[in-house]
Amino acid sequence: MRMQAKVVVDIETLAHPLDAFDRAQQEYLLRPAPAMDRSEALLRLNLSPLTARILAIAMLNPDTMRGRVHYEHPGGAAGLTADGEVELLPGSEHEMLEAFWSAVRQYPQLITFNGRAFDGPFLMLRSALLGIPPTRNLVPYRFSAAEHCDLLDQLTLYGATRRFSLDFYCKAFGIPSPKGNGITGLDMGTLVAEGRYMEIAGYCLEDARATAALYRKWKEFLSFSR
Repeated sequence: MRMQAKVVVDIETLAHPLDAFDRAQQEYLLRPAPAMDRSEALLRLNLSPLTARILAIAMLNPDTMRGRVHYEHPGGAAGLTADGEVELLPGSEHEMLEAFWSAVRQYPQLITFNGRAFDGPFLMLRSALLGIPPTRNLVPYRFSAAEHCDLLDQLTLYGATRRFSLDFYCKAFGIPSPKGNGITGLDMGTLVAEGRYMEIAGYCLEDARATAALYRKWKEFLSFSR
């Protein structure tokens, strides 16, 4: 049987500075929910395509572990990871998104971790805001993994069990944690300010590699559509 082409996708994002918004927008964004303080409200800005930009997009074939990472790096040059398996392609956000949409339409199945709630909507809406037409719907019918296998949906049986982080699932399944180098998504602003763009690309790639490994565990033990 011919193996269906599939791709793991992961993104990293960073909020725009608060002063990029007018006063009314700032008041709206910082209007806290009952249990949220100002710092939490600011952190939430990283999660919306209306208030944040994309820093990196990793695309990885879980069968071959070959792929590419499009990432922000002003003046950077294209290269390869040390093992030669993954292309590192610097570019503007607009260039990253155009390249992503050109490539992703080749893959019948998308694999993510929480991609239906975050990566997919973010990529689609951010592209629309920048005037880039998406080439496919990244959030299709939820109760099927055929087009979009969101591992958070699959590992919670569509919300029947408790949700855990990617790091927690990896440790539980004996997969090396992608957070082993001490970097987290909260460090993106510092890394950009210090010009450590390659570390952002590497962090995004490690999340994609961990998602690929978790997908193989799910496929072996919990997928009933072989």
